[in-house]
Amino acid sequence: MSPRALIAAGTGRYGDPWHPFVATSHRIASLLEDSGWAVAVSEDVDGALAALDGVDLLVVNAGDPWRNGETGHGAPEVSTAGLDAALDRGIGVLAVHNAVSSLRDYPRWRALVGGDWVPGVSGHPPIGTARVLVRDGAHPIVQQLDGLDEAGAFELLDERYSDLVVDDDVLPLAEHVHERDGSRHPLLWAREVGAARLVYLALGHDERSYDSPVHAELIRRAARWTTRTTS
Repeated sequence: MSPRALIAAGTGRYGDPWHPFVATSHRIASLLEDSGWAVAVSEDVDGALAALDGVDLLVVNAGDPWRNGETGHGAPEVSTAGLDAALDRGIGVLAVHNAVSSLRDYPRWRALVGGDWVPGVSGHPPIGTARVLVRDGAHPIVQQLDGLDEAGAFELLDERYSDLVVDDDVLPLAEHVHERDGSRHPLLWAREVGAARLVYLALGHDERSYDSPVHAELIRRAARWTTRTTS
């Protein structure tokens, strides 16, 4: 039986004017389907989190529901309970791009994802050619990754998230160097929280990012690692 993935694509309060979440979610779905996954895309984020029974991989590709300065919207109890139960049984989670600031009404999300976009602190240079440096070649997600140059880097068209608040126990697997001051900013990390495994991948602003073969391979590897599968 094929492993099952459910992609929560940001619309409504999880959408915004800048990110084509539905379009990029379908690009992610195609990448996974090509690797043998059975994939569903849901444009109802809260509804998706209430429907995780039998799902091996949850992909969150959604925006910040508090981006207009409002807080405490709340989430349906059936949805928070659904996510909690899935995490307790060890579901794999792939958080994509703006998902670092999403699911703010879900009590366990922030500790799971390991970082946050903080308005007024976090930002990114203008979208353009992004050079991504792979930092830890020993991790299964980046080990012997094809398509890197001699410096262990690859390029794609994307945003480079910078100045995220990142927890001390997060081990970056890939990063970028900001031309502003030479500082390094993580773009990829993997972690285990209880029974669950999570990968955060800051790439994926729009569909052009998914034209990168290396980015596509990182998504496939993240899906396998988080779910402990070999598909």
